[in-house]
Amino acid sequence: MRFALETLFADVPAEQIAEARAFYRSRPAGRGASTFEELKEARAKKPAPRAAVPPAVEKTIEAAGVRVPVRIFLPAGGPPQGVYLGIHGGGFYSGSAARGDERHRELANALDIAVVSVDYRLAPEHPWPAAPDDCEAAALWLLEEAEARFGTSRLAIGGSSAGANLALTTLLRLRDRGVVDPFAAAALRYGAYDLSAQTPGGRLYADEYFIQAYAGHVADRTAPDISPLYGDLRGLPPTLLVVGSNDVLLEDNLALAGRLSAAGNDVEVRVYPESPHGFTGHPTAMAATALSGISSWLHDRLSQP
Repeated sequence: MRFALETLFADVPAEQIAEARAFYRSRPAGRGASTFEELKEARAKKPAPRAAVPPAVEKTIEAAGVRVPVRIFLPAGGPPQGVYLGIHGGGFYSGSAARGDERHRELANALDIAVVSVDYRLAPEHPWPAAPDDCEAAALWLLEEAEARFGTSRLAIGGSSAGANLALTTLLRLRDRGVVDPFAAAALRYGAYDLSAQTPGGRLYADEYFIQAYAGHVADRTAPDISPLYGDLRGLPPTLLVVGSNDVLLEDNLALAGRLSAAGNDVEVRVYPESPHGFTGHPTAMAATALSGISSWLHDRLSQP
């Protein structure tokens, strides 16, 4: 089957495309740490995240023998109509749940949902499987506690970059546990789904240090718990894949979309023109449009009976 990439482009105004093109032309391209020393330096220089108002409730939860910190946001307008489990990005080796506080506060209030974000352990100090263990624990805790704590068992999951990988591996772990339909939707932004470099898309970022830091000790990185592109993808919830046309992970995301669809899942792909990796975190109208679209997509699925 052949198709033009442009058919997957999100419908955005021409002025947003022009603004994005100009913004990225004047903005130096980002680069992740290439050694542990660079990583430590980058972590040390990272400014403190901006606090949300009102702030998150911080809690340490436990499930399946794993204790993990989470941050909880409740909507300002009344009882939650659903719960979103958010997993941050950062190459498995940086970032924190707190860096998503402003977005998660906005999401909670806009959709009248609770948001729970996971502060999973980071590589290389805590390589695979620490991060997916933590994310699975948070999901299992929600399955047990959401109805009693939030008054709803309607759940969605999502993440960006490494967080999108972890969201998908969490769904696969739950499915393999025999948990039926635990989440109603998955919103995944520009995830890395092949850390083995066995696919054309995976080979484009095969030399990135984050792979070595996270899973360099694993002989076969085609294991679905590391590279979910290789997993049995049947029985997953409706999934939204968001990625930029200039993202090195574009091919990886298109490959995942094909595999999800072939496995019988409901999958939607939105490619945003002139946008690189991580674009939804940048101060552009394109980013705002993409985030608004994700919010609307989640609302439609969490509001269904």
